[in-house]
Amino acid sequence: MDETTRAGWGLRLWAILVAVLLVAPLLVVVPISFAEKRSFKFPPDGLSVDWYVNLFTDQRWTSAIGTSILVGVLVTLICTVLGTAAALGIHRLGGRVAALVTGVLVAPMIVPGIVSAVAIYSVYLRWQLTGNLLGFLLAHTVLAIPFVIVTVTSSLSTTDPMLERAAASLGAGPWRTFVRVTLPAIAPGVGAGALFAFVTSFDEVVAASFLQSPAIRTLPIEMFVSVTNEVDPTIAAVSTVILALTTAIVLLPAFTRRRPSQKASSS
Repeated sequence: MDETTRAGWGLRLWAILVAVLLVAPLLVVVPISFAEKRSFKFPPDGLSVDWYVNLFTDQRWTSAIGTSILVGVLVTLICTVLGTAAALGIHRLGGRVAALVTGVLVAPMIVPGIVSAVAIYSVYLRWQLTGNLLGFLLAHTVLAIPFVIVTVTSSLSTTDPMLERAAASLGAGPWRTFVRVTLPAIAPGVGAGALFAFVTSFDEVVAASFLQSPAIRTLPIEMFVSVTNEVDPTIAAVSTVILALTTAIVLLPAFTRRRPSQKASSS
Protein backbone atom coordinates (compact mmCIF):
# COMPACT_ATOMS: atom_id res chain seq x y z
CA MET A 1 0.00 0.00 0.00
CA ASP A 2 1.64 3.26 -1.14
CA GLU A 3 1.37 6.65 0.54
CA THR A 4 -1.34 7.86 -1.85
CA THR A 5 -3.58 4.90 -0.98
CA ARG A 6 -2.98 5.41 2.74
CA ALA A 7 -3.83 9.09 2.45
CA GLY A 8 -7.01 8.20 0.54
CA TRP A 9 -8.13 5.76 3.23
CA GLY A 10 -7.27 8.30 5.91
CA LEU A 11 -9.45 10.93 4.25
CA ARG A 12 -12.30 8.43 3.88
CA LEU A 13 -12.15 7.48 7.55
CA TRP A 14 -12.03 11.14 8.55
CA ALA A 15 -15.03 11.90 6.33
CA ILE A 16 -16.96 8.99 7.89
CA LEU A 17 -16.10 10.23 11.40
CA VAL A 18 -17.26 13.75 10.61
CA ALA A 19 -20.47 12.39 9.07
CA VAL A 20 -21.18 10.31 12.18
CA LEU A 21 -20.59 13.29 14.48
CA LEU A 22 -22.95 15.43 12.39
CA VAL A 23 -25.70 12.86 11.84
CA ALA A 24 -25.74 11.03 15.19
CA PRO A 25 -27.39 13.87 17.16
CA LEU A 26 -30.08 14.15 14.49
CA LEU A 27 -30.86 10.43 14.60
CA VAL A 28 -31.56 10.57 18.34
CA VAL A 29 -34.93 12.20 17.66
CA VAL A 30 -36.10 9.19 15.63
CA PRO A 31 -36.48 6.72 18.54
CA ILE A 32 -37.79 9.52 20.78
CA SER A 33 -40.58 10.13 18.27
CA PHE A 34 -41.78 6.56 18.90
CA ALA A 35 -41.71 6.92 22.69
CA GLU A 36 -44.63 5.44 24.58
CA LYS A 37 -44.55 7.98 27.40
CA ARG A 38 -44.66 11.77 27.31
CA SER A 39 -40.93 12.34 27.80
CA PHE A 40 -37.70 12.97 25.91
CA LYS A 41 -35.92 10.02 27.50
CA PHE A 42 -33.39 8.24 25.29
CA PRO A 43 -33.69 5.37 24.70
CA PRO A 44 -37.46 5.33 25.26
CA ASP A 45 -39.04 2.84 27.63
CA GLY A 46 -41.61 1.69 25.08
CA LEU A 47 -42.62 2.19 21.45
CA SER A 48 -45.75 3.83 20.10
CA VAL A 49 -46.96 5.82 17.09
CA ASP A 50 -49.26 8.03 19.16
CA TRP A 51 -47.15 11.12 18.55
CA TYR A 52 -47.38 10.71 14.77
CA VAL A 53 -51.15 10.32 15.11
CA ASN A 54 -51.20 13.47 17.23
CA LEU A 55 -49.13 15.31 14.63
CA PHE A 56 -51.67 14.74 11.86
CA THR A 57 -54.82 15.03 14.00
CA ASP A 58 -54.10 17.88 16.42
CA GLN A 59 -55.47 21.12 15.00
CA ARG A 60 -52.48 23.10 16.27
CA TRP A 61 -49.98 21.05 14.33
CA THR A 62 -52.05 20.58 11.17
CA SER A 63 -52.76 24.32 11.02
CA ALA A 64 -49.07 25.14 11.47
CA ILE A 65 -48.05 22.64 8.77
CA GLY A 66 -50.66 24.01 6.36
CA THR A 67 -49.58 27.59 7.01
CA SER A 68 -45.89 26.77 6.49
CA ILE A 69 -46.58 24.94 3.22
CA LEU A 70 -48.88 27.69 1.93
CA VAL A 71 -46.44 30.47 2.80
CA GLY A 72 -43.49 28.45 1.47
CA VAL A 73 -45.13 27.75 -1.89
CA LEU A 74 -46.31 31.34 -2.40
CA VAL A 75 -42.92 32.74 -1.36
CA THR A 76 -41.19 30.32 -3.73
CA LEU A 77 -43.31 31.48 -6.67
CA ILE A 78 -42.82 35.17 -5.86
CA CYS A 79 -39.08 34.85 -5.23
CA THR A 80 -38.51 32.75 -8.34
CA VAL A 81 -40.16 35.31 -10.62
CA LEU A 82 -38.77 38.44 -8.97
CA GLY A 83 -35.34 36.95 -8.24
CA THR A 84 -34.90 35.69 -11.80
CA ALA A 85 -35.93 39.07 -13.21
CA ALA A 86 -33.55 40.84 -10.83
CA ALA A 87 -30.69 38.51 -11.78
CA LEU A 88 -31.32 39.17 -15.47
CA GLY A 89 -31.28 42.93 -14.84
CA ILE A 90 -28.03 42.69 -12.86
CA HIS A 91 -26.49 40.58 -15.61
CA ARG A 92 -27.43 43.20 -18.21
CA LEU A 93 -26.04 46.06 -16.11
CA GLY A 94 -22.55 44.75 -15.45
CA GLY A 95 -19.71 46.71 -13.89
CA ARG A 96 -19.78 48.52 -10.56
CA VAL A 97 -23.47 49.33 -10.77
CA ALA A 98 -24.29 45.62 -10.93
CA ALA A 99 -22.02 44.94 -7.94
CA LEU A 100 -23.72 47.70 -5.95
CA VAL A 101 -27.24 46.50 -6.79
CA THR A 102 -26.26 42.90 -5.99
CA GLY A 103 -24.89 43.95 -2.61
CA VAL A 104 -28.14 45.71 -1.75
CA LEU A 105 -30.37 42.84 -2.87
CA VAL A 106 -28.44 40.08 -1.11
CA ALA A 107 -28.01 42.09 2.11
CA PRO A 108 -30.77 40.13 3.95
CA MET A 109 -28.68 36.99 3.46
CA ILE A 110 -25.66 38.63 5.12
CA VAL A 111 -27.28 40.69 7.90
CA PRO A 112 -27.89 38.71 11.13
CA GLY A 113 -31.40 37.31 11.30
CA ILE A 114 -32.33 39.08 14.52
CA VAL A 115 -31.38 42.45 13.01
CA SER A 116 -33.56 41.81 9.96
CA ALA A 117 -36.40 40.55 12.17
CA VAL A 118 -36.39 43.65 14.39
CA ALA A 119 -36.28 45.94 11.35
CA ILE A 120 -39.14 44.09 9.66
CA TYR A 121 -41.20 44.08 12.85
CA SER A 122 -40.76 47.82 13.47
CA VAL A 123 -41.85 48.65 9.92
CA TYR A 124 -44.72 46.16 9.85
CA LEU A 125 -46.17 47.56 13.07
CA ARG A 126 -46.74 50.87 11.28
CA TRP A 127 -48.15 49.14 8.23
CA GLN A 128 -50.35 46.81 10.33
CA LEU A 129 -48.86 43.71 8.70
CA THR A 130 -48.16 41.72 11.86
CA GLY A 131 -50.24 38.64 12.55
CA ASN A 132 -51.54 38.16 8.99
CA LEU A 133 -50.61 36.14 5.92
CA LEU A 134 -49.51 39.13 3.83
CA GLY A 135 -46.94 40.11 6.44
CA PHE A 136 -45.47 36.60 6.45
CA LEU A 137 -45.31 36.55 2.65
CA LEU A 138 -43.53 39.90 2.40
CA ALA A 139 -41.08 39.15 5.21
CA HIS A 140 -40.19 35.69 3.92
CA THR A 141 -39.83 37.04 0.39
CA VAL A 142 -37.31 39.64 1.57
CA LEU A 143 -35.30 36.95 3.36
CA ALA A 144 -35.49 34.30 0.62
CA ILE A 145 -35.09 36.26 -2.61
CA PRO A 146 -31.28 36.69 -2.24
CA PHE A 147 -30.82 32.93 -2.69
CA VAL A 148 -32.64 33.02 -6.03
CA ILE A 149 -30.63 36.03 -7.18
CA VAL A 150 -27.32 34.38 -6.29
CA THR A 151 -28.06 31.05 -7.97
CA VAL A 152 -29.58 32.54 -11.13
CA THR A 153 -26.75 35.08 -11.44
CA SER A 154 -24.26 32.23 -11.17
CA SER A 155 -26.06 30.36 -13.97
CA LEU A 156 -26.15 33.45 -16.16
CA SER A 157 -22.41 33.91 -15.77
CA THR A 158 -21.82 30.51 -17.39
CA THR A 159 -24.21 30.92 -20.33
CA ASP A 160 -22.98 31.90 -23.78
CA PRO A 161 -24.26 35.39 -24.71
CA MET A 162 -23.88 34.51 -28.40
CA LEU A 163 -26.93 32.24 -28.11
CA GLU A 164 -29.21 35.18 -27.38
CA ARG A 165 -27.65 37.21 -30.18
CA ALA A 166 -28.10 34.34 -32.59
CA ALA A 167 -31.78 34.03 -31.62
CA ALA A 168 -32.28 37.77 -32.07
CA SER A 169 -30.57 37.69 -35.46
CA LEU A 170 -33.01 34.98 -36.54
CA GLY A 171 -35.98 37.20 -35.73
CA ALA A 172 -36.88 36.08 -32.20
CA GLY A 173 -38.21 38.80 -29.93
CA PRO A 174 -36.98 39.41 -26.37
CA TRP A 175 -39.71 37.30 -24.76
CA ARG A 176 -39.33 34.39 -27.16
CA THR A 177 -35.54 34.53 -26.79
CA PHE A 178 -35.90 34.35 -23.01
CA VAL A 179 -38.36 31.45 -23.09
CA ARG A 180 -36.65 29.39 -25.80
CA VAL A 181 -32.96 30.17 -25.15
CA THR A 182 -32.16 31.89 -21.85
CA LEU A 183 -34.59 30.09 -19.53
CA PRO A 184 -33.55 26.55 -20.53
CA ALA A 185 -29.91 27.53 -20.07
CA ILE A 186 -30.44 28.88 -16.55
CA ALA A 187 -33.10 26.33 -15.52
CA PRO A 188 -30.79 24.53 -13.03
CA GLY A 189 -30.04 27.82 -11.27
CA VAL A 190 -33.72 28.79 -11.21
CA GLY A 191 -34.65 25.40 -9.79
CA ALA A 192 -31.95 25.54 -7.13
CA GLY A 193 -32.99 29.08 -6.19
CA ALA A 194 -36.63 28.01 -5.89
CA LEU A 195 -35.64 25.13 -3.63
CA PHE A 196 -33.52 27.40 -1.43
CA ALA A 197 -36.37 29.93 -1.26
CA PHE A 198 -38.83 27.29 -0.09
CA VAL A 199 -36.44 25.89 2.50
CA THR A 200 -35.63 29.39 3.77
CA SER A 201 -39.30 30.24 4.13
CA PHE A 202 -40.23 26.89 5.67
CA ASP A 203 -37.36 27.08 8.19
CA GLU A 204 -37.69 30.77 9.13
CA VAL A 205 -38.30 31.23 12.86
CA VAL A 206 -36.74 34.54 13.95
CA ALA A 207 -38.84 36.96 11.89
CA ALA A 208 -41.86 34.66 12.19
CA SER A 209 -41.66 34.84 15.99
CA PHE A 210 -42.17 38.61 15.76
CA LEU A 211 -44.99 38.42 13.21
CA GLN A 212 -46.92 35.43 14.56
CA SER A 213 -50.25 35.62 16.35
CA PRO A 214 -52.58 33.01 17.91
CA ALA A 215 -54.45 32.92 14.59
CA ILE A 216 -51.42 32.29 12.34
CA ARG A 217 -48.33 30.29 13.26
CA THR A 218 -45.83 28.51 11.08
CA LEU A 219 -44.44 25.09 11.91
CA PRO A 220 -41.07 26.34 13.29
CA ILE A 221 -42.93 28.67 15.67
CA GLU A 222 -45.20 25.86 16.86
CA MET A 223 -42.14 23.68 17.41
CA PHE A 224 -40.43 26.45 19.39
CA VAL A 225 -43.51 26.99 21.56
CA SER A 226 -43.86 23.26 22.12
CA VAL A 227 -40.26 22.67 23.18
CA THR A 228 -40.21 25.68 25.53
CA ASN A 229 -43.63 25.39 27.18
CA GLU A 230 -44.32 21.66 27.46
CA VAL A 231 -42.92 18.16 27.21
CA ASP A 232 -44.45 16.91 23.97
CA PRO A 233 -42.68 14.20 21.92
CA THR A 234 -44.79 15.31 18.96
CA ILE A 235 -41.95 17.70 18.19
CA ALA A 236 -39.70 14.66 17.75
CA ALA A 237 -42.21 13.23 15.27
CA VAL A 238 -42.19 16.53 13.37
CA SER A 239 -38.40 16.56 13.34
CA THR A 240 -38.28 12.98 12.05
CA VAL A 241 -40.68 13.74 9.20
CA ILE A 242 -38.71 16.86 8.21
CA LEU A 243 -35.43 14.90 8.43
CA ALA A 244 -36.81 12.17 6.17
CA LEU A 245 -38.14 14.65 3.60
CA THR A 246 -34.94 16.72 3.47
CA THR A 247 -32.83 13.57 3.17
CA ALA A 248 -34.98 12.40 0.27
CA ILE A 249 -34.66 15.79 -1.45
CA VAL A 250 -30.88 15.77 -1.06
CA LEU A 251 -30.44 12.17 -2.25
CA LEU A 252 -32.88 12.34 -5.17
CA PRO A 253 -30.53 14.25 -7.54
CA ALA A 254 -27.73 11.80 -6.75
CA PHE A 255 -29.86 8.82 -7.76
CA THR A 256 -31.16 10.53 -10.89
CA ARG A 257 -27.60 11.32 -11.99
CA ARG A 258 -26.41 7.76 -11.51
CA ARG A 259 -29.06 6.10 -13.65
CA PRO A 260 -27.88 7.45 -17.06
CA SER A 261 -24.26 6.49 -16.33
CA GLN A 262 -25.32 3.00 -15.28
CA LYS A 263 -27.35 2.57 -18.47
CA ALA A 264 -24.45 3.76 -20.59
CA SER A 265 -22.03 1.33 -18.91
CA SER A 266 -24.47 -1.58 -19.30
CA SER A 267 -24.97 -0.81 -22.98
